[in-house]
Amino acid sequence: MNLEAYPQLWSALDDESLSLRHLLNVDTNEEDFDSEEYEFDCHEYNYVVYLSELIQDILKEEKMEQLRQRLSEESAFENFLVSEEDLFGVKSSLSEEEMARVILGHIEALV
Repeated sequence: MNLEAYPQLWSALDDESLSLRHLLNVDTNEEDFDSEEYEFDCHEYNYVVYLSELIQDILKEEKMEQLRQRLSEESAFENFLVSEEDLFGVKSSLSEEEMARVILGHIEALV
């Protein structure tokens, strides 16, 4: 994914060699009986989203709260749950890449 498509975010980055994985991770939430790592029911939230510390530093606390609010109202998400300030459970029919684009779009609007 080309981060230059998000010019406000791109200009806020100190290192132009950064890629999407340095900013956020969108992972499929699968049922794992041996792990208590995530507290998201895989039937209610099919993705786990983690925002890196870099994004948190760029947005600061006030805009992180705005981001969480915007994401909770996102029409492409059927369910949205904030577990920690940087960790979310999401249910959506979007692909991982489409979900990353939606989230980056919201981040771009707040930078």
